[in-house]
Amino acid sequence: MNNVIKSMAGGLAGACVLTLVHESMRRFVPDAPRMDVLGMRSISKLMRKADAEPPQDKDELHTMALAGDVLSNSLYYSLAGTGKDAWWRGAILGATAGAGAVLLPGPLGLGEEPSNRTTKTQAMTVGYYLLGGLVAAAIGYAISNERD
Repeated sequence: MNNVIKSMAGGLAGACVLTLVHESMRRFVPDAPRMDVLGMRSISKLMRKADAEPPQDKDELHTMALAGDVLSNSLYYSLAGTGKDAWWRGAILGATAGAGAVLLPGPLGLGEEPSNRTTKTQAMTVGYYLLGGLVAAAIGYAISNERD
């Protein structure tokens, strides 16, 4: 298996863990980040800009947001790559994505509350994205031929 495929496998694993944690925690923790809400707002906003009507069914919009999150985060986390250097790349990618998820939604017109509601929400947001980056790195490292 070549390194691009291995990197993509790591990226997919990181994105799936990130989405699983977000979706699980939002059901049990009142201050949990609501990245699904930001995703639905993003899709609706982009569709309106393209003169298309966003789905009226909230479940359909939610499914689209989750699929978009997994796809985009997979591509992003695949940048962690493989080998021993995947660890620092995954950590930097995860922390950067988390900081962006806290700082950018407001200026992008998506609202601040889903990822910036409380200090706890902010910390969980950064932590979840960092976890995703580290999972991508762990898989990239584990399936790499260059572990030294």
